[in-house]
Amino acid sequence: SNPLLPLPVLQAAHCQMIKDLSACLLGQNLRVDCRYENKTDNPLTYEFSITKDNRKHVIHSTISVSENIYRSRANVTMHKNLVCLYLQSFTTSDEGIYMCELKATNDYTGNQIKNITVIKDKLEKCAGFSLLIQNTSWLLLLLLSLPLLQAVDFVSL
Repeated sequence: SNPLLPLPVLQAAHCQMIKDLSACLLGQNLRVDCRYENKTDNPLTYEFSITKDNRKHVIHSTISVSENIYRSRANVTMHKNLVCLYLQSFTTSDEGIYMCELKATNDYTGNQIKNITVIKDKLEKCAGFSLLIQNTSWLLLLLLSLPLLQAVDFVSL
């Protein structure tokens, strides 16, 4: 073997970076978008949590165990460069600091974490086609009608 070949350890330095964390209201539900830049093909694990009254509550996670009262109301969808949390029946008691934490398998540069303060009265309504993503049958209809919608910029999905 050639001793000059570089070992593939450099990849550890190129972890995924959380670029943006945003929240919006989708009907009665809260949606939290955690956008990231993917630097590796390794599987991504995530954790959404909320801190209120100085206590952290895990809402939905592949890293640790989430709390029942949240898990039953939450689901997460993963798309290219986007991890999306949906929390049903969002009320003022769900206000707090939401945290998105991402970790790529075999990535030793540590987890990526970003926070956002969510207050119901200050939330915008979710915009655009992206709300259709939440419902797969809508997405199917959307794909079937793609020829009609070529004017729409789908890169934003």
